[in-house]
Amino acid sequence: MSNKSIKLIKDVPAIRWTALILLAFAMFCSYIFMDILSPIKDLMQSTRGWDSTAFGTMQGSETFLNVFIFFLIFAGIILDKIGVRFTAILSGVVMLVGATINWYAVTDMFTGSGLERWFTDNLNYIPIFDELGVSPFYGAKYNDAGELIRAAMPASAKFAAVGFMIFGCGVEMAGITVSRGIVKWFKGREMALAMGSEMALARLGVATCMIFSPVFAKLGGHVDVSRSVAFGVILLMIALIMFIVYFFLDKKLDIQTGEAEEKDDPFKIKDIGKILTSSGFWLVALLCVLYYSAIFPFQKYAVNMLQCNLTFVPPADGSFWASNPCIVIQYLIMLVVAATAFISNFSRKTLKTTLLVTSAIFLIIFCYMGYMRQSAETVFAVFPLLAVGVTPILGKYVDNKGKAASMLMLGSILLIICHLVFAFVLPMFKGSAISGVVIAYITILVLGSSFSLVPASLWPSVPKLVDNKVIGSAYALIFWIQNIGLWLFPLLIGKILDASNPAITEALKAETMTPEVAAVSYNYTNPMLVFVALGIAALILGLVLKRVDKKKGLGLELPNIKE
Repeated sequence: MSNKSIKLIKDVPAIRWTALILLAFAMFCSYIFMDILSPIKDLMQSTRGWDSTAFGTMQGSETFLNVFIFFLIFAGIILDKIGVRFTAILSGVVMLVGATINWYAVTDMFTGSGLERWFTDNLNYIPIFDELGVSPFYGAKYNDAGELIRAAMPASAKFAAVGFMIFGCGVEMAGITVSRGIVKWFKGREMALAMGSEMALARLGVATCMIFSPVFAKLGGHVDVSRSVAFGVILLMIALIMFIVYFFLDKKLDIQTGEAEEKDDPFKIKDIGKILTSSGFWLVALLCVLYYSAIFPFQKYAVNMLQCNLTFVPPADGSFWASNPCIVIQYLIMLVVAATAFISNFSRKTLKTTLLVTSAIFLIIFCYMGYMRQSAETVFAVFPLLAVGVTPILGKYVDNKGKAASMLMLGSILLIICHLVFAFVLPMFKGSAISGVVIAYITILVLGSSFSLVPASLWPSVPKLVDNKVIGSAYALIFWIQNIGLWLFPLLIGKILDASNPAITEALKAETMTPEVAAVSYNYTNPMLVFVALGIAALILGLVLKRVDKKKGLGLELPNIKE
């Protein structure tokens, strides 16, 4: 009997969507760890002595090995050589190892240890990388008179950066593996919907991180940032289990089709040339780096930006709004918002309306609770919620109607508007009890929905630009180019933030301002303008991409589902 007469397990909607859920949940856990320190930037400064430069340098280190040691390129080759399931497990192990190192670096066990002394005395100068200005570490800087201009990077930040580099190798490998896995299970079907849904579900990790990371850090009235990181490490253990379960499901599919993980026509280095000679590939890759550089680095500073631009008055100790049950209830409400919005995409008209109304009501309740809790991290936690409902809709539209390039342009326009609001409008409402928070909520929700345009339209376009056997390598190259921005901009924003606020730097040196006050006193206008510039560049590139697509017939504006 031929394979064509056999109903493959990927032809069964419930099974292929189960495969997607396994991959999405693993990425959900990795997204939590990726931003686990973002909502507690102020605590890292007050308890570990990480100023904005140290924080930004450490956050940017996530992609250092991917960019400068070309690990992502090797990851793509590994993926094309050994297949999705083995690479998935490998990525899960690498993430867990890096995360464990990152956790140890911020524990009290590291403080005062011989390892801390070693990191204090070493890695202050890295030959070649220092000359090029791309070192993941830095030492103290003095002027000609011998006066200290900039303190050396704290030892804990250096060691945490080492762990974050290793984690970054694993998470980016996981990213390209998940993308390739979705192509394997959904090509010729609802691929944009699948990619959009995976990213929407994974991004709930951002909200989870924003809500719970500060809770674990402040648990019991004693601040310990390592508890937040430990929370992320445990979730990465669960992510590894998800990849292992996926391994067996994927293996069953290959047994059915009679295909081996390593193809008869294996990847060759020269095949990279086929990818790099595609103008469409380069435009999509550059769009990706510009767009993602205006989102992911922003996420790492967003909570602190809100702390600096809005006035929050913490609820009284012992009140419901300051309690842990309140936090759990708010998180459950968030899950209701996400679930009803997501399920509405697959429901009939009457039920769809009911679900959307329910989602909207619970979203309002979630926002109200965030306002009453008076915390910047819970305000920013709404970031992925609109995207959870919007992304599948956009993915379904691209699958059936096309217009991927046009959607990327729309996303860029929304991106520009949102960062302009953060730069100029939001600071005007500092001190306002309600107005500033309302503006912040609306802007964050719109920004999150604009972000959903990327996975729904950009990632499903890659298989249209390259041969099937090099899809893994194509995604790896795009992720590598993207990682250049994800390395550069967290570091750059941290330096711009310190340079734009010299009075804070001097006050900290003179000890006339406490680290706690300094951490929430920054002017974020210049960093926000950097993100605006990235959005403008992405918009221009989107126009070029649409023109090239029309001229060369790349098919980016055509639907994914073939009649």
